[in-house]
Amino acid sequence: MIRKLQYKDREKLIEIINCIENFNDEEKKVAIELIDEALSKPEQEYYNIFVYENGNYIEGYYCIGKRALTDGVYDLYWIVVDPKHQNKGVGKNLLNHAEGFVKERQGRWILAETSSKENYFATRNFYMRNKYSIVAEIKDFYRINDHLIIFGKYLK
Repeated sequence: MIRKLQYKDREKLIEIINCIENFNDEEKKVAIELIDEALSKPEQEYYNIFVYENGNYIEGYYCIGKRALTDGVYDLYWIVVDPKHQNKGVGKNLLNHAEGFVKERQGRWILAETSSKENYFATRNFYMRNKYSIVAEIKDFYRINDHLIIFGKYLK
């Protein structure tokens, strides 16, 4: 089941975030800040977080929000799957739910940013398998030789 974030989910999501080897300390901090923002200001619309729950166990989550100043572009900020549950369809289910969320709001684009580093190869491959394409690349964005790759999918 995929459902909206609840306060009781916070500690489990932090545990999952801390298990992701690809995330550095700064990335983990930002991911947790977005969770806290969503929980502390439920009326805001920029950080919508949904969790994938199997029984009473949270296996992953995603965070999505409408990009300011656009009429239908959404940023997929995070899609995170517990390493114990990767390669079992959890990420695909979360991504499908995110696309449905955007379509329900008459959105037309989903953008997802990632790194060009080798350890993000599986992430880039995940987007490609799900019919996302590279819409932009900025060289040396994060660091020298660590480029920003922006994937997008047009939903109309």
